[in-house]
Amino acid sequence: MREDYRFAELTEKSVKADPIAQFVVWFEAAQEANVPERNAMTLATATPDGKPSARIVLLKGYSEAGFIFYTNYLSRKGKEISKNRAGALTFFWPSMERQIRIEGVLEKITKEESEQYFHSRPHDSQVGAVASPQSQEIPDRESLEKKWGELAGQYEGKVVPKPSFWGGYILKPLLVEFWQGRPSRLHDRILYKKADNKNWKKVRLAP
Repeated sequence: MREDYRFAELTEKSVKADPIAQFVVWFEAAQEANVPERNAMTLATATPDGKPSARIVLLKGYSEAGFIFYTNYLSRKGKEISKNRAGALTFFWPSMERQIRIEGVLEKITKEESEQYFHSRPHDSQVGAVASPQSQEIPDRESLEKKWGELAGQYEGKVVPKPSFWGGYILKPLLVEFWQGRPSRLHDRILYKKADNKNWKKVRLAP
């Protein structure tokens, strides 16, 4: 199956000097185009010996500092991050023929930031975060639903305390690549490389 991409082009002059500013341009364009699940991104992590794993998570915030998502610290990704802080994110918006790849270093955000986001979530989702031992083996779905039901009753009409094993990470970017599909497989690829703490170097890559 092949697609001949013709949606847009990407030039060195058309993109921003800063990759976060360029991300904002593309993310807002995806929002205006009503791209489904536009904040869904593939998160890749790895063990200390380099064995990779990847899954879809949701972007919950971004700034000049980096890209934020939330999870269970005791999940597979959480355990991998605790031993190998290298990580990568990929956004893919087929309807716009666009992809964004980000590589960098993962760090936990503050407890206060995690608390604030946790309590902004729907009450049932808060209960679900407490009930689920993410990535661990469980005997069956019924046991999970039973645990959720018990906790839902326990916290009915009450504040659900954020569990210590749940919170946010920020991926601080070192490389950011913007990919725009073009005809004849001559796609546009603009890569930003961190030159120092403040500046980025922008280059074009062959497709």
